Amino acid sequence: MEQKTILVLCTGNSCRSQIAEGYLRHFAGNKAKVYSAGIETHGVNPKAIDIMKEDGLNISSHTSNNVNEYKDIDFDFVITVCDHAKENCPYFPTKAIKFHHNFPDPSKLKGSDEEIEQEFRRVREMIKDYCHVFVKENIQ
Repeated sequence: MEQKTILVLCTGNSCRSQIAEGYLRHFAGNKAKVYSAGIETHGVNPKAIDIMKEDGLNISSHTSNNVNEYKDIDFDFVITVCDHAKENCPYFPTKAIKFHHNFPDPSKLKGSDEEIEQEFRRVREMIKDYCHVFVKENIQ
């Protein structure tokens, strides 16, 4: 079976798209090549790295990439994980099937460290569930 290519798009490629990339790689295994990118690059959020470690996935080697770096790849799927990316994404001349799910941005929450961590966990679980279903329905 031919490997599918997936691009996960977010505004800054620091949290949500990084978490999604981690879970899509985990659930799809060698059946898909997964990339993530942003309209801007904000670096990988250390809290996203920590919260994924808690669930046994290491995304510390991920990089924050700009969507334009991947314009030559003919993706099978493009998943936008925030409304801003969906509305501002540059046009991709691709056959990719587009998916969209607006996840809350855990890095925007104001509060105690504990409240922020809880929000990261909550969003991580939402993204994990979404990625699990996505792979089951589109990759397997």
